[in-house]
Amino acid sequence: MPDPTEFLDVAVIGGGAAGLATGIFARRAAPAATVAVLDGALKPGAKILISGGGRCNVTNTVVADTDFWGGRRTIVRRVLRALPVADTMAFFAEAGVPLHEEAAGKLFPDSNKARDVLDALLSSLDRAGARLLAGTRVHAVARIDRGFRLETSRGPIAARCVALATGGQSLPRTGSDGAGYEMARALGHTLVAPTPALAPLILETGTGSIHHGLSGIAVDGEISIWLDDALKTRLSGALLWTHFGISGPVVLNASRHWARGRLDGRQVRVTLNFHPGETFEGVDARWVAAALSRPRASVRGVLAADLPDALALAVLGVLGIPAERTVSELTREDRRRLVHALTAWPLPVVDTRGYNYAEVTAGGVELTEIDPATMESRVCPGLFLVGELLDVDGRIGGFNFQWAWSSAFAAARGLARHLSSA
Repeated sequence: MPDPTEFLDVAVIGGGAAGLATGIFARRAAPAATVAVLDGALKPGAKILISGGGRCNVTNTVVADTDFWGGRRTIVRRVLRALPVADTMAFFAEAGVPLHEEAAGKLFPDSNKARDVLDALLSSLDRAGARLLAGTRVHAVARIDRGFRLETSRGPIAARCVALATGGQSLPRTGSDGAGYEMARALGHTLVAPTPALAPLILETGTGSIHHGLSGIAVDGEISIWLDDALKTRLSGALLWTHFGISGPVVLNASRHWARGRLDGRQVRVTLNFHPGETFEGVDARWVAAALSRPRASVRGVLAADLPDALALAVLGVLGIPAERTVSELTREDRRRLVHALTAWPLPVVDTRGYNYAEVTAGGVELTEIDPATMESRVCPGLFLVGELLDVDGRIGGFNFQWAWSSAFAAARGLARHLSSA
């Protein structure tokens, strides 16, 4: 085996958001250190470029541990404190990318161009004095005396410290192939089995299925995920019917819960409430009141106040309730069947659309195996883990990018400390 051709203080494996940020912050924290970011792509940062519809939702105005799933929230909270949102905004403003707020607190670059975010990261990396070794794929990482040995496409490289920032398996066309999981496992880490997250959901066809005729229709709804008939979580937001099933923010957020439940061998059931935040009893009382105040109104007409007409007709068709029947003519049984459908419509999910459409990966390296103050491995000193590789996934809205920035900053602090104590 040939001797290493390069010697680094810090080798960051992965040139996505977390990796580039780690390279920048590490060099700033340890100006004398030799730092390089290695990525297999000739042009790193592909996932940044396609995020947010090509605009890159950099972060959110308010980010808390409750916006994330996966490992312990106490650990997530400590990592997020390393680089709060205000400091993230200052970092990008300094890099020439001021941010502006949009709906739901989402923060985008003023230019509305993801390219500007990537260019700012690359320029900041260069100004910090770290190197980008593009087109350098890392095949394996092994522990050696006082450091690590990397087997790469450009030959062996030795490093005192390694930061794994390889991402998960979402959007594999951008280079996320899950290779970092095996590197972490080989260095002693335990993995929570990965699944797609923030992915659209596929619905089955057949009796009672309505999604084919509703493609393009959007509603605000509340999705409930049931595991073995026990409520797991309840989420609200916009839902969009598609040719394959459903999408939209609430569906993307719910997808990881469905996928993990199925992976764990649980019986998973998904229901949709067309009246977010309202109960069966409350909606039923409204229909009773409508029968008294508007007895000649059609069921279709009353539904029109809350649902698009095509959706109302589809629901009534499945229930076998004539659309033009007046509300006063509704039997108690039919009224209660209708209200139950409106507050707990079954969504027959058969799968997610997979990693090709997932924005992030749920699962990854166990959070308890890293020090949240430094992101250093508790099982392999000198190894640091950041970003999506860890068992943390945020809801839609810029939270996963904030996790990348915060975990990178914490890792940089840890790297500098490790180098100074070596």
